[in-house]
Amino acid sequence: MQGIFYCFALLVFLGIPAFHNSLQSQVRHRGIDVSKFQGNINWSKVAKDSTIRFVYIRATEGTTIQDPYYRANVKGARKAGLLVGSYHVYSSKTTAYQQMANIRKMVKKTDQDLAPVLDIEGHHAGRLYMERVDKLLELMHNEYGVRPVIYTSERVYKLHFSGKKYSKYHIFIANYRGYPTTRFTLWQYTETGHCPGISGYVDFIRIHRNHLLSDVMIPKKKKKEPVADTTATVKS
Repeated sequence: MQGIFYCFALLVFLGIPAFHNSLQSQVRHRGIDVSKFQGNINWSKVAKDSTIRFVYIRATEGTTIQDPYYRANVKGARKAGLLVGSYHVYSSKTTAYQQMANIRKMVKKTDQDLAPVLDIEGHHAGRLYMERVDKLLELMHNEYGVRPVIYTSERVYKLHFSGKKYSKYHIFIANYRGYPTTRFTLWQYTETGHCPGISGYVDFIRIHRNHLLSDVMIPKKKKKEPVADTTATVKS
């Protein structure tokens, strides 16, 4: 029994960290998400970090809350060459239509590179009205021409979004303790990151190795090329 214990201890000491590092390698690219809590951001300094390719910016919450730094952040991030997306924090207190009206006022499709994110925080786990969530997902899809990304905790995902109904949605998981145990496209792996150009902490995001950043980008409409007039000129 003692020999078995030592073997198990050695496996824990050597094997589990190696396994975790292997899982960590299954992600590619980095991004950040920001809100008013980061204050004024020097986006040119942020963009100098070549590992950061994209940013999700808090736009709205519920029916009336609008992030006071949103427009400045969108303008600054785009000017610095970063790909930009926006997120809305879901509220259980108002309808999908009311929340969509708030989103529409702030989030202009022409300013977006990435699919919008519907942020469903962990405290909604036991009392999420799914008909309202589904309607808001539908409204956001119709407005921006792409399925929204669903941001949430692993617990909320397992309770409400693990079924086939949501299999076509990209999932954005917040897990600061370790590699997610659920499927995901985006992973918010820390809320205490540091980045040039930002004072204090910032959230960092990784993309799963089986996905590309283009998977969560809004498709750009190709401009129609003018058709040449091939009609022969008939002399009268």
